[in-house]
Amino acid sequence: MRSSEYRASEYRGLAFNRRQLLGGGAAALGMLSMPMALRAQGAASAHPDWPGVSRFISGFVDSGQVANMVATLGYGEAEAAVLARGTTSFTSSTSADADTLYRIYSMTKPVTGMATVICIDDGLISLDQPIAEILPAFAKMQVQREYDGAITPGNLEPAVRPITIRHCLTHTAGLGYSIVQQGPISTAYAEAGLVPGQVTRLDVPGALNGKPVNSLELFADRLATMPLVYQPGTKWSYSVGLDLLGRVIEVVTGKSFDAFLKERIFDPVGMSSTWFRVPHEEAHRLTANYFLADGTLLPVDLPDSSIYLDEPPFPFGGAGLVSSSRDYDRFLQMIANYGEIDGVRVMSEPAVRLATSDLFADTVPYEGRFQFGERPLGYGAGGLVGSGDAAGLFGWFGAAGTCGLVNMRRSLRHNLMTQYMPSTAYPVQNEFPVVVEVDALAQDARG
Repeated sequence: MRSSEYRASEYRGLAFNRRQLLGGGAAALGMLSMPMALRAQGAASAHPDWPGVSRFISGFVDSGQVANMVATLGYGEAEAAVLARGTTSFTSSTSADADTLYRIYSMTKPVTGMATVICIDDGLISLDQPIAEILPAFAKMQVQREYDGAITPGNLEPAVRPITIRHCLTHTAGLGYSIVQQGPISTAYAEAGLVPGQVTRLDVPGALNGKPVNSLELFADRLATMPLVYQPGTKWSYSVGLDLLGRVIEVVTGKSFDAFLKERIFDPVGMSSTWFRVPHEEAHRLTANYFLADGTLLPVDLPDSSIYLDEPPFPFGGAGLVSSSRDYDRFLQMIANYGEIDGVRVMSEPAVRLATSDLFADTVPYEGRFQFGERPLGYGAGGLVGSGDAAGLFGWFGAAGTCGLVNMRRSLRHNLMTQYMPSTAYPVQNEFPVVVEVDALAQDARG
């Protein structure tokens, strides 16, 4: 499959499914169902330590299913192995590499989660502190009796407990998400500008339609006027909780959210290619993003005209970052090393242990927890927390096929960058972590 150039006729009838946007990870957890059949791919191994990953990447790129893939894999403080194939777009001659820029969408959430835990560690907030103590507008929230039902007094009841920092980190605050909700509340979110990200300049139905508000302050203020879709602390429901925490961070630190990320995470970790807006002089490093429709890959965001070259309405803490495989590897390395990288202490070890632990409140019943199939999983600071034979796993996924995970038990971090939507169109996010684990076990066997 190859993409076509921009032509209006190509987009006739194309519509994004909002449930497939921005999240990426909620449905991409096949790696936790072992064993599973891996796709047969015949490309020769390009890396002796990661032969399965090499074949995996070659299979998708050489078949034309994606324009490029870049993976970084490393242990502890060791330099990461970089496996790259393809070009920045189907029409480009520029090879993709560890410094190529990708829209990481919801892989932004663990970054915001770590920033929140840094504020907890600094004593600025506490895990079970009510959001209303910081943002008073959230003091008297109403909750829908019927999920996604009417926004009328007859379908609303008072929240039985306050929304807390913990709830926002774990998607159990009861907050909605315009990519998830349906009916009146979805319309209300759009009309209020509670749009949590951006995809394209094209007028594509369902592609996060609506004009976002122009500040995190206004986002939080308007969000507080919306009813919750679940009672706080009762159910995992993908939400704008991490976006709201961006505003919490602004209030308690007195700094803009993006400035705080740069000062406390990006600069000390060495993430020099991670932005909410790509500088124009770096546009040549940006990939093209594609949408798979009826077997055809259609370009929805091209490097030289990308929506990410503009200043965003506000820094989207849930899905707004562009990053490189090298940068995100450094972020994961910092986590794997319990807060330290290259001798620089970015987070305390207790803070990292907290962030990567299961933070579900006791009020969340078994059936309300984050699950893949019938398997319950934990949830930490913006990312899943593995259990059982997946214990030690932490990380999340992006809506354009990206993946970023760390195995705390093995001090192994691995991320995969590519650009296609929806992420569920291919089994990339399901299979990549499994291929990594197979190669890692083979390394163990070789001693």
